[in-house]
Amino acid sequence: MDSYQLVVIGAGPGGYVAAIRAAQLGLKVACVDRWIGKDGQPSLGGTCLNVGCIPSKALLDSSEQVHRAEHQFQAHGITVGEVRVDLATMIGRKDKIVKQLTGGISGLFKKNKVTFLAGSATLQGEGRITVTDHDGNATDVTAEHIVIATGSSPVDIRVASVDNHQIVDNSGALEFSEVPKRLGVIGAGVIGLELGSVWKRLGAEVTVLEALPDFLAAADHQVARDAAKILKGQGLDIRLGARVTATEASPEGVTVSYSTDEGDQQIEVDKLIVAVGRRPNTEGLGADKVDLKLDDRGFIEVGEGFQTSLAGVYAIGDVVAGPMLAHRASEDGVAIAELIAGQSAHVDYDLVPWVIYTWPEIAWVGKTEQALKAEGVNYRAGSFPFAANGRAHAMEEGQGFVKVLSDAESDRILGVHMIGPSVSEMISEAVVAMEFAASAEDLARTIHAHPTLSEALHEAALAVDKRALHI
Repeated sequence: MDSYQLVVIGAGPGGYVAAIRAAQLGLKVACVDRWIGKDGQPSLGGTCLNVGCIPSKALLDSSEQVHRAEHQFQAHGITVGEVRVDLATMIGRKDKIVKQLTGGISGLFKKNKVTFLAGSATLQGEGRITVTDHDGNATDVTAEHIVIATGSSPVDIRVASVDNHQIVDNSGALEFSEVPKRLGVIGAGVIGLELGSVWKRLGAEVTVLEALPDFLAAADHQVARDAAKILKGQGLDIRLGARVTATEASPEGVTVSYSTDEGDQQIEVDKLIVAVGRRPNTEGLGADKVDLKLDDRGFIEVGEGFQTSLAGVYAIGDVVAGPMLAHRASEDGVAIAELIAGQSAHVDYDLVPWVIYTWPEIAWVGKTEQALKAEGVNYRAGSFPFAANGRAHAMEEGQGFVKVLSDAESDRILGVHMIGPSVSEMISEAVVAMEFAASAEDLARTIHAHPTLSEALHEAALAVDKRALHI
């Protein structure tokens, strides 16, 4: 029976990072993962690299190129003929990127001497784990420490059973063989909006059904209002307060029944994407057998230092309550590896950045205005539109704005909210500033290169003190 100082269950962004960091710190590490790629072989990287963050961004980028060719090239003095989409090549490019990056993790495991065990892991108690490979062969290993990083899966809903043919989840939505003429999306969250945007740009008529009455309720309300206006202007038919009650698939498509305040309604679509959230992957771990405590939503309960109810067993990432984001999981992975190795570690969940990769992009960190008002916090706000930013104009990308919120007394930055071009790259400056407890004046007095999109953040910080220079 092989023994390790650490066994990590799951090789997604939390698990593989934890395994690599622990190995860097001198531990003997193994990582167990059950994912099988499109080629039928084990594939590292979990949901994020295989069917989530990476492949969806590849298709988002491809579809953005189509949109620019159709709608923006002319303004640059570029004339092209009819824009035609070779979907097979586009999907093939996406698959190639996935293959390169998942293979890269395999190379990192070899470089750092992490042992990869392909299969499913079941906890047996007292540091013992049974690993069952894809042929059904079972092997036991022991570990001084065990980290559960098994990630999450799409939530299933009874009224729209996924077959990944006509009714699909996020993975099925990345594999269409042709652009559907009519596409339905259940859920106007991050995944629904991103995938809806991909197929809208490629020619589909897209209807998004969202059960909640508010659009992007977690985002700053001003950002959400602008986002709804822009995305609807791009052709996304977003229907709020629309609760799906039934679906019926036939050779002609999918009939989706839903109810609103105006009564019962139906739409007919060729494909339907179900994107109503994600649930933690804890099935098959043997939680009941070893008394691993879960909360009422299925998340693993942890205390300080990611400690579960079992001695020497820890849990990180999507299986623990909190932001279900790849970068959160990775930071958890680094922290738990360092804690196991006897170092100090900390993850500030108040400063986790959020990004929605529509175009324009949406990004934020910290408190929203509505949260500050609800908490009775006295704050100041400054905003600046990309319409007044020189670089944005040069790019034909003048939509959106940046907003900075700071404490009215100390001027410490409490939140930064953005909608605009490439704000996924800009939000990191705000995270760093807040990590170091910066004030709005600190940002306002920091020199930003000209012309850059980041000047919008600089001007928003100036606007907190009502001294923006270019509006």
